[in-house]
Amino acid sequence: MRMDTDTGMGRPFWLALAMAMALVAVGVLQSWNVAMAILNLQLISALMALGVNIQWGYGGLFNFGIMGFTALGGLAAVLVAMPPVAEAWAVGGRGMATAAVTMAGTAAAIWALHRLIKVKALRGPAMALVFVVGLALTRSFYSPSVAAIEAVDPSVTGFLGGLGLPIMVSWLAGGALAAAVAWVIGRITLGLQSDYLAIATLGISAALVAVLRNEDWLARGVKNVTTLPRPVPYEQDLQGQDWFVDLSVRVGMDPSLLSGIAVKALYALLFGSVLLVLFWLSHRALHSPWGRMMRAIRDNRDAAEAMGKDVTRRHLQVFVLGSAVVGIAGAMLVTLNGQFTPASYAPFRYTFLIWVMVIVGGSGNNGGAILGGFLIWFLWVQAEVGGPWLMTLLTSGLQEDAPLRQHLLNVAPHMRQLVMGCILLVVLRLSPRGLLPEPRGRHGLAQQRNGTEHS
Repeated sequence: MRMDTDTGMGRPFWLALAMAMALVAVGVLQSWNVAMAILNLQLISALMALGVNIQWGYGGLFNFGIMGFTALGGLAAVLVAMPPVAEAWAVGGRGMATAAVTMAGTAAAIWALHRLIKVKALRGPAMALVFVVGLALTRSFYSPSVAAIEAVDPSVTGFLGGLGLPIMVSWLAGGALAAAVAWVIGRITLGLQSDYLAIATLGISAALVAVLRNEDWLARGVKNVTTLPRPVPYEQDLQGQDWFVDLSVRVGMDPSLLSGIAVKALYALLFGSVLLVLFWLSHRALHSPWGRMMRAIRDNRDAAEAMGKDVTRRHLQVFVLGSAVVGIAGAMLVTLNGQFTPASYAPFRYTFLIWVMVIVGGSGNNGGAILGGFLIWFLWVQAEVGGPWLMTLLTSGLQEDAPLRQHLLNVAPHMRQLVMGCILLVVLRLSPRGLLPEPRGRHGLAQQRNGTEHS
C-alpha cells in the first residue's frame, strides 16, 4: 500500500504539527536548550535541503557535491567576518597578490592563444608552454609568501584573516562564493550524464575540502578558525544585565539556563527569517513560467530541446541557484558553531544526509524538502540518544558480562546510520515520492506545457 495519493493541505498541516509536538516533547522531557539547539540545526538543514531540491526537484541534476558548497559557505564566514592579520599581510600579502595576478595573467594568455592560434598543431604546444612558464612564475611568488604567512604566530593566527565585517554579511558572501564556484564547475560538468555528474561533483567537492584542510594561510587548515564574531549577544553578557536577571526571577528559571535559551531563540529567529524568504522566492520561481519550463526539461529533456530550449544553459542556472542556497546555509552553520573546522566536512553528513532529507520529504516540493530537513535531523539527533536506551532495554534479560550484550551496547552509538537507512527504505516503499510529493495531474502537466511554450 502506498501513501502518496494525498497531496492536499491536510497532510502538510498534520506533519508540521507532529514535528512541532516532537520538539516540545524534547523541551519537556530533556531540556529546552536541547530543543532549541535541534531547531537551529533543523532550520539550517532545511535550507540545505531546499538548495538540493532546487537542483534535483526543478532540473533533475544529481549533484553529489553538497559538502564542498557547504564548506565554501563556511570559508566565506571566515574571509568576511574575521579581522585581518596585519603582520601576515605585511610579510606575505604583496607576494600573494602578485601570485594571484600572475595566475590570472597566465589564464588570460592561455585563453587568448586558444582564440588566436588557428593551427591545432601549434595551439597545443604554445598553450602548454605558457602554462608551464606561468605556473613556475606563480609558484616563485606563492611559496615564499605562504611560508611567511603561516609562520606568523601559527598557534593563534598563521593566516591572512578576513575583512572584519559583520558576520551576517558573510551569509550573502557564502551564497555568492558558492554560486561563482558552481558556475565554473557547471561549465565543465553539466554535459555529463546524471551518474557521471554525481561522481564528478563528489570528486570536486572532496578536492575543495582537501584544499581548505591543507592551505593554512587561507583558513588555518586543520588548526581551525575559532572565536568567530556572533550576530547575537553572548550568554555571559545577558547574565550581567539587571533586566535579564529580573526576567529570570519572574519566569522562575536560572539566568544561565535562560540565557542559553534566549541566545538560541535569537539564532532561530534569524535563521527562520532567511529560510522563509528563500522559501517564498523558491515557491514563486517554481510556479513561474521559468519553473514550469524547468520541470518540463526535467521530465523530457529531448522534447524541450526539440522545442528550442537551451537545456544546458537552464541546467547551469538551476545548478548555480541551488549551490548558492547551500552556500548561505554553510555560512549560517559556521556562524552558529562559532568556528570553522574543515576536517568536519564529511560526505555522509553534508551530502548523503541532505539527500535523504530531500527524498523523504518529497523532491520537487519545496515544503517537502523543508519538512525532510526538520524530520531527518530530528531523528538523526534522537537516534544517538535512543540507541543506547533501546539496546539496554533489548538486552535487559542477558547477564551483564554476556558477549552479545556488550557488543550491542558498544555498537549502540552507531544506530544513526541504521535508522537513516531504515527510514529511507520505509518511505521509498510506502510513499516513493516522499511524505509531501510534488503535485501531479493533468492540470499540472498543462501548466508545464504552457510554461515551455511561453518561456
